[in-house]
Amino acid sequence: MKSFSVRFRVSWVETDAAKVVHFSNYFRYFERAEEEFYNSLGMDFQSFSSYDIWFPRIEAFCRYLSPCRFNDLIEVTLWIDEIREKSIKYHFTINNLTSGKKAAEGHVVIVSANIREGQAVPLPREMVEKIKTFCNMNTGD
Repeated sequence: MKSFSVRFRVSWVETDAAKVVHFSNYFRYFERAEEEFYNSLGMDFQSFSSYDIWFPRIEAFCRYLSPCRFNDLIEVTLWIDEIREKSIKYHFTINNLTSGKKAAEGHVVIVSANIREGQAVPLPREMVEKIKTFCNMNTGD
């Protein structure tokens, strides 16, 4: 399965009193990788506003395996677990390149929802096509 990765350093503000990354920031890392993934496909969150939709997370999970610390170089890898008519399940791993250990793994499920009504709607076709092309998935109708 094809994946997308992004690397960056842990910022001081992301650490807690124990000088390790606060658990909530791992979800920010997931979302940062998701945003960079969209950018790599020529899309961004602003481009979705023309569809009058947003992408709330309806499920989020993270298993913490090894701590990350200030200034560690980390790599977040994303791949698509599943694309449905109205949702996408992204899987993530976070590797701490400084320590050489896997730091975390998890997933999020996003749903396409109408901004005004708050109801789930089909994912934009353009988005699905770009993601399927990236993943070399069958795009048959």
